Amino acid sequence: MAVFKRILHPSDFSPASAPAFAEAVEVARANDARLLIMHVLAPVTMVPDVFLATRIHEPLLRDHRARAQTHLDRLAARAKRRGVRASTLLLDFAVAHERIVQVAKTRRAHLIVMGTHGRTGFSKMALGSVAERVVALAPCPVLTVRARTSGR
Repeated sequence: MAVFKRILHPSDFSPASAPAFAEAVEVARANDARLLIMHVLAPVTMVPDVFLATRIHEPLLRDHRARAQTHLDRLAARAKRRGVRASTLLLDFAVAHERIVQVAKTRRAHLIVMGTHGRTGFSKMALGSVAERVVALAPCPVLTVRARTSGR
């Protein structure tokens, strides 16, 4: 059985991430591993063709970053309460799957534990699958944890 000492958990803070976070914490506990919880900021959605002055745009970005860091800090605190050595990483706007793979490489992750929304059909085609792309490109094993559905 593989021993994982550095575990990466990318989170988008959605309900689909919650079961993956719980699994990442349990795997980290079982392996006495370090857990890195990361988030890649998504661009702040704005109305197309609308110019926002810097004095308005910059505070929006600061608030976006601050909220994301608060979410990361809460997750890290929960992991630490379970006895896991956890840290956080907040990355600026980028293509999520590329940054996740890059962090896995640079931090020499032994395992990535991430959620999947389980989209199919048109929504998967239109939105893509970050998890699917990470699985294809990651330098280490990837454990995907499907979101719970209300029917279960």
